[in-house]
Amino acid sequence: MINKLYKKLKTEEFDTLLITDRNAIDYLTGIDIDPGERMYILVIKDGQSKLFLSKLFNVDGNKYVDPIYFLDTDDYVGMLRDEIKDSKNIGVDKLMDARFLLPIMDGVKTFKVASHLIDDLRARKDAEEIKLMAEASRLNDLAMGRMEELLKEDYTEMEMRELLLKTYRDLGAEDFSFEPIIGYGKASWDPHHVTDNSRKKPGDAVVVDIGCIKDGYCSDMTRTFFYKEASEEAKKIYEIVRLANETAIKKVAPGVKLKDIDRAARQVIEDAGYGEYFTHRTGHFIGREVHEAGDVSENNENVCEIGNIFSIEPGIYVPDVCGVRIEDLVVVTEDGCEVLNKYPKDFKIIK
Repeated sequence: MINKLYKKLKTEEFDTLLITDRNAIDYLTGIDIDPGERMYILVIKDGQSKLFLSKLFNVDGNKYVDPIYFLDTDDYVGMLRDEIKDSKNIGVDKLMDARFLLPIMDGVKTFKVASHLIDDLRARKDAEEIKLMAEASRLNDLAMGRMEELLKEDYTEMEMRELLLKTYRDLGAEDFSFEPIIGYGKASWDPHHVTDNSRKKPGDAVVVDIGCIKDGYCSDMTRTFFYKEASEEAKKIYEIVRLANETAIKKVAPGVKLKDIDRAARQVIEDAGYGEYFTHRTGHFIGREVHEAGDVSENNENVCEIGNIFSIEPGIYVPDVCGVRIEDLVVVTEDGCEVLNKYPKDFKIIK
């Protein structure tokens, strides 16, 4: 991946990049280190990469970087300053700590945020990355099936969370890709509910928003079920959300503006009279992190590109009635898109 960045830099204004984002360094070099509070910076300059890191760690033999080791007692910021002293236009990523950045800013050099260079590369997945994302989604399908079965029992939301983690581990996934949302009843009205010790009761909507990490790549999917019974309005809301989800997916294709995909989902919900209850964007980009740069929102003028992977997750959240969200991941292909997760999204009542 780092060779792609070298090529991209030739057409950009920057002569040097300073990268501190751990996920970006892993993406570019295959090195994944948790440095804690210590300085950890990949410097890209003149077609070469040097990784500044503590001697507590060892990356000797990595073919992509030359390691520059330091002790905690060294003037490691001074070492970094010396490395970039001849640079004119320096790009820094959006996560660089001020305690490292400010000491090397002398008022002469030009510093600008340059995260978009790597974000753009990460947004276009290659064939191997798509394969890994598909596998993570396959495991997520299996986990969702297990969740549906467990909902027949009298487990609390938090107990469901723990059973989900065990399920992922049994399937060979590394961990959650995000803290799962399992919301019963009134919790379904809150798009970002924090899972608690509530128990479900007949008539409750049950939102299950889950994802895992497999081989460094994330999955994310939401399904909404109903426990024992459902009101007629709840059934109506569910079918509106499903139509919004499917309509937006059909809109996805190379060259289509991301805001137009959001509009496709939102229009279905607005036309049905529930526009005020769709309170978030339609989707987000995903890959090594569950939320990567890029989204499917009404303000995003960017267009779909082959290899983009993002969620389509419209929702309606009506207090005292129910909340419904249906989420799929799609990958943009030459002639449209492919949905990575395959779990059914028919209306279901858990008996």
